[in-house]
Amino acid sequence: MTDDPVALRSRLLCWFFGGVMARRLRRGFHAVRLARPGWPVLPPGRPVIVYLNHPSWWDPALLIVMGTTRFRDRPGYGPIDAEMLRRYRFMRRIGLFGLEPGRAGAVSFLRNAEHILADPRAMLWITAEGAFTDPRCRPVTLRPGIAHLVRRLPSALVVPLAVEYPFWDERTPEALMRFGEPMDAAVLAGLPIPEIGAELEARLEAVMDHLALDAQSRDPARFLKLIEGTVGIGGVYDLWRRARAWAGGRSFSPAHGGGQRAAGRQEVKRP
Repeated sequence: MTDDPVALRSRLLCWFFGGVMARRLRRGFHAVRLARPGWPVLPPGRPVIVYLNHPSWWDPALLIVMGTTRFRDRPGYGPIDAEMLRRYRFMRRIGLFGLEPGRAGAVSFLRNAEHILADPRAMLWITAEGAFTDPRCRPVTLRPGIAHLVRRLPSALVVPLAVEYPFWDERTPEALMRFGEPMDAAVLAGLPIPEIGAELEARLEAVMDHLALDAQSRDPARFLKLIEGTVGIGGVYDLWRRARAWAGGRSFSPAHGGGQRAAGRQEVKRP
């Protein structure tokens, strides 16, 4: 196969790039959080398809960090716009493969995905809306390729993942995620393509709705904290706050939310 994504993927480069993206997430976000109950249970010996909404440029950064930390034993892959891949060819080495528009692109996507998921350890991450979409848009609409793929791979586990990036009390946003329950592709494989697509959309929409409620609560105790990011405002304002705390005999927390957020950080343990 020309440009075989399995042959091109470098585990070392994936690990390196995962570290780069983790540092960028620390600088760009107050925290990266995973809604409880947390990680999905993925039995070994089954390939996995994770499909998610696509609210931001940051989505691939989240995915590669998860793929090189929590799921490091599962080789991770994902489709990306073919034009972008031509511009940034190194991405071929971290498990990304090109997605062309039109019927030929759809055929190529299915061929690559089936080739990747022939490995029972493999994990395919798909931003299935196909374009940046606000997480509040309803109904959730997915590209048809994911339904065709599920029908062709009854041995796979299919996992919905909701993502959004709200602002809470700090100057930087939160990166929030919630996994839905894994499902056997075999349960859907016998259905017509439109019904498979409708079921996948309904499941993802339900997870997105649940995450929206978690986000609106602004309660860190509803999440596991995966990455501690940027806290406080910095500069003269934080220097003044620190001086006030010292003068009053109090410990200084740079978090803008004060005691409530500090307490939340103590309650949430790194998985």
